Amino acid sequence: MALAPDLAAGTHPDGPDGAAHIDAPQLQVFVIGLFFIFGGITSLNDVIIPKLKELFTLNYTQAMLVQFCFFTAYAVIGIPGARLVKRIGYMCGAVVGLLTMMAGCLLFIPASQSATYGVFLLALFVLASGVVVVQVVANPLISLLGPARTASSRLTFAQGFNSLGTTLFPWFGAALILGSLAKVSAADLTGPALDAYRTAESGAIVKGYIGLAVALAVVAAVVWSFRNRLPAEKHAESAGLAGLDLLKRPRFGFGALCIFLYVGAEVSIGSLIVNYLRQAHVMGLEEAAAGKLISVYWGGAMIGRFIGSAVLRKVSPGKALACNAILAIALIALSTHTNGLLSGYSLLAIGLMNSIMFPTIFSLACEKLGSRAADGSGIINVAIFGGAVLPLLTGGVADVTHSLALALVIPAVCYAVIASYGWYARRPVA
Repeated sequence: MALAPDLAAGTHPDGPDGAAHIDAPQLQVFVIGLFFIFGGITSLNDVIIPKLKELFTLNYTQAMLVQFCFFTAYAVIGIPGARLVKRIGYMCGAVVGLLTMMAGCLLFIPASQSATYGVFLLALFVLASGVVVVQVVANPLISLLGPARTASSRLTFAQGFNSLGTTLFPWFGAALILGSLAKVSAADLTGPALDAYRTAESGAIVKGYIGLAVALAVVAAVVWSFRNRLPAEKHAESAGLAGLDLLKRPRFGFGALCIFLYVGAEVSIGSLIVNYLRQAHVMGLEEAAAGKLISVYWGGAMIGRFIGSAVLRKVSPGKALACNAILAIALIALSTHTNGLLSGYSLLAIGLMNSIMFPTIFSLACEKLGSRAADGSGIINVAIFGGAVLPLLTGGVADVTHSLALALVIPAVCYAVIASYGWYARRPVA
């Protein structure tokens, strides 16, 4: 295992190989809280994209730079983040991640004052860098807090709280950020009037992220109090680009590719929801009303993860993954070939299909990595870079074709590859 601590709560043998898992219920609550926090913060991108698109009169490709800068942090920080966590430990690593997230939130203040899109993108990159470090801690740690045979179920349950965050944050974010959209359009203004408008309207974004910064400081202080809970924590030694050699293992390499595709597909759809639902032939909603429906998309993922945590104890994770990916493709086809409420809600229902994908792919790819778990988690976090690349590609298709429906071909192809991985990894590693 990546660590084998001597906790007061104890460790227990796990299977015939005698590997130990951690029995620490209070630590499980802490890790689940981390999932809630970074999930909610990530989903706020779906709310600020339409806001910044209007303020800076951006096309879809330019607006998707929000996701590009956010998820590029996974490619840049993933491996260094894993090395940092291995050096200072899971608890201290979580503190570093939370404080970095707080710094990113505070950068929204100069971004608003300068009314510069590039500074907003920098703030999002710093914020995401902290999220990456927290994820490097959370994913392998929740897998270790119980028997290996139920790792997929346990990670799916924790991801359910991640989805609880992605459900709640956009609801309040849409009311605070999109609800403040002025009647004036940035496209009608120039010079000092435009700068003043951008500064005033981005103030709603700043208020939200300052509140998050305060909350993150409190959580970091609480996590610091847990810093000695894993006194015998151990990690395998590694050098250079730790974990890249794991890509030579077909099951892990294919799984890392599918994480890239899954995150890209999920983020692409989430990023388009507001503009998709605003279309006259779909639901014709105002920005704030469409923004609140983002919570339906992420809420479906939350419900599916709680259900999936039970189902995956009985059903092959690989087969369940393949089934969900095929259903996601079917929902995309239904949404793009219908109108009205059916078109809108079939797109939102893809969140339910997404529910088990990340935790299931992660668990299948990292099965039996043992002491290489932290390295594997770092590589998986690099693969989340798909959330930067594929939304940008999807936005480009939308701009070229002038059709959001045609742009959804990109996530559909991603789901097709994920379905094939589910079938490939349907049997446990020997």
